[in-house]
Amino acid sequence: MIRKAAGWMAGSDDRILEWMVEYDGIGTPSKISENEYIHMGASNVSRRLNKLADQSDLLKRLPNGVYMITSEGEAYLCGEYNVQTGQFTKTEN
Repeated sequence: MIRKAAGWMAGSDDRILEWMVEYDGIGTPSKISENEYIHMGASNVSRRLNKLADQSDLLKRLPNGVYMITSEGEAYLCGEYNVQTGQFTKTEN
């Protein structure tokens, strides 16, 4: 499966989105940064979450510093959403 990322995305963004799916689709920077596979502090995670929410439809910002993965975010992780174009893609069966 090939994910169709945007040029502004960082390698850590995929790990963050994967974490979101693994943990019920919602999270905070401090909670995400506690994961052993996320090699960033809470402030860096917060910057990436803001970027993902501001520049794409992959995450939705909720009150109190909470973020939620969207259907676009889940589709991206499955290789079914192109972040650069903002369009869902068809998968080959």
